[in-house]
Amino acid sequence: MTDPHRELTARSPRRYKYFMEKIRLQKIIAAEGICSRRKAEELIKSGKVKLNGKTAEVGDSATARDIITVDGQVLRRLKKKNKLYIMMYKPRGYVTTMSDELGRKNVTDLLGETTERVYPVGRLDKDSEGLLLFTNDGDFANGIMHPSKHITKVYRVTVDSAVTEEQLALLTLPMEIDGKMTQQSYVEVLTEQKGRTVLKIAIHEGKNRQIRKMCETAGLQVGRLKRTSIGGVKLGMLKPGAFRELTPEELRSLRSLIG
Repeated sequence: MTDPHRELTARSPRRYKYFMEKIRLQKIIAAEGICSRRKAEELIKSGKVKLNGKTAEVGDSATARDIITVDGQVLRRLKKKNKLYIMMYKPRGYVTTMSDELGRKNVTDLLGETTERVYPVGRLDKDSEGLLLFTNDGDFANGIMHPSKHITKVYRVTVDSAVTEEQLALLTLPMEIDGKMTQQSYVEVLTEQKGRTVLKIAIHEGKNRQIRKMCETAGLQVGRLKRTSIGGVKLGMLKPGAFRELTPEELRSLRSLIG
C-alpha cells in the first residue's frame, strides 16, 4: 500500500513542508476565514476548539495532519480558496458580529451570499456608522487591527454642543480609557453651529468605543459618529448598507502599511 505522506513528499516538497509544519491554532483558524486571531484565541479559551479530539489550549500548534474542530465543525485545510477584501458602509442600528444572541440586526446580513465566508475587520458599535472592512485573510485582518501598525482611522464626529479650545486640546492628548493610555490623536473642527459642532478625529488604534469615551472624558456628548477612512482607504460615495470589493490600488495601499 502506497504511503500517502511519501507520495506527497515526492510530488510537492513545498506542500509537504506545509503539511508537516507546526502552526499555532489561532493562526490556522484565522487563515481559514473563521474569525480573527484575537477571536480565535477567545474560542480556544472558551473550550470550543479541539485538537485531535481533545480540548485545545492557547499556545497549542498543529500540522495539516492534525484534526481541528471549531464548535464541532472540522476545518478542511490544504484547500485553495479565494481571498476576499470587502468594504461596506455600515448603517447605524447594526451590530458588528458574526451572529448575535439577542437577535439584533447584523452587518453580515447585509452581505448576502459571498463566494467565501468573510468576517469583519475590527468593529463599529451599534450606534456608529461608516467604513467597515471584511475579509477571509487572517494575516491581513490581524495587520489592520494590531496597534503596533498604527493604522490611521478617521471619523466624522458630531457633538451636541460647542467645543472649547481646552476640550479640543484634551482630545488630542493621550488619555486613560479602560485602564490603558491612548495614543495622541488629531482633531480638527469642520463646522460649528449653535448647539452643534462637527469634528474630524483621527486615531491610530481601535480601543472599544474609543472615540465616544474620549469625547465623554472631554465633557462632550456624541450625537453621530461616522468612520470615513481606514489607512487612507476612503468611504467615498458608498451608500449605507452598500458594499464592494477593495480595488487593487486600495489593497496595495493597506498592505504597504501593514508590511
